[in-house]
Amino acid sequence: MELRHLRYFLAVGEALNFTKAAAQLRVAQPALSRQVQDLEDEIGVDLLKRSPRGVTLTAEGKLFLEEVRELLKRADESVEKVRALARGEYGELHVGYAPSPTVEILPPALAAFQKAVPRVKVLLHDLSSDELVTGLRDASLELAIMVPPAGDQTTGIQFELLLSYPLCVAITAAHPFARLKSITLEMLAAEPLVGLRRKDYPEYYHFIDRIFAPIHAKPRIAVECDSASSLITEVEAGRGISLASPSFKLVAGKRLLYRTLTGTTEMGSVGIARATNGDVTPAGEKFCEILRKISAGATAAKSKREGLERIS
Repeated sequence: MELRHLRYFLAVGEALNFTKAAAQLRVAQPALSRQVQDLEDEIGVDLLKRSPRGVTLTAEGKLFLEEVRELLKRADESVEKVRALARGEYGELHVGYAPSPTVEILPPALAAFQKAVPRVKVLLHDLSSDELVTGLRDASLELAIMVPPAGDQTTGIQFELLLSYPLCVAITAAHPFARLKSITLEMLAAEPLVGLRRKDYPEYYHFIDRIFAPIHAKPRIAVECDSASSLITEVEAGRGISLASPSFKLVAGKRLLYRTLTGTTEMGSVGIARATNGDVTPAGEKFCEILRKISAGATAAKSKREGLERIS
């Protein structure tokens, strides 16, 4: 039994006329009659009553007509879904992210993507950088929006830069640095720092080692945190100060103050990571393209603000 046999029967069962059904299907009437008869022979049940006056459905034919109608509807829907999936317009997209560095670009990108392809369900996973890399490698994540991986994290991972940004320092209003407009590397090196947990964020330590290398200093990590939210709490409690990105302000808000870090050319950055040998679906590629556009817009807006500040 093939789907075309069912479509032939559906046309005849709805039209109750072989001539009309044949015209609708654009097949010869004798061929249509033979195909429907073959279907009845295969099932072993008479579906139609044929007479010189026309065609009617048997009780079995009426039941089969309803079943065929639903079956063909589901078949057509399945074909449409598969085609939509191939176009990147259907399915699920698992995206990992690090909250603090992605807060500027991920929400608008997600909103734009869902508007463009509403039938793709984006599932976000808030994870540490090490968990993000693991998720990409084991294919539980298709994409990760994160800071650049470092060391062992880079194996099997492809990274595409989206945004770069100058660093700042997060402090409390009660800290002596609060009266300053900027903080030097030497000043930062003398302070206890609140950082991320080495086990979960190894790239963080590669990064801060590069920052302090020009002054031959080692960062004084007083507290290691497992997330941006706990880091904010520790700084707010006076346990130390912390390196931060401008987007960190959107997460911590007015709970902390932020001062420019001088004396370093190192920039923070965020981008798209994927497994080198992994498959990114058409939906994933669409999401990447939207992230690129949002990031380019954020970079252009930042450059415009800086230009206006220099003029003023």
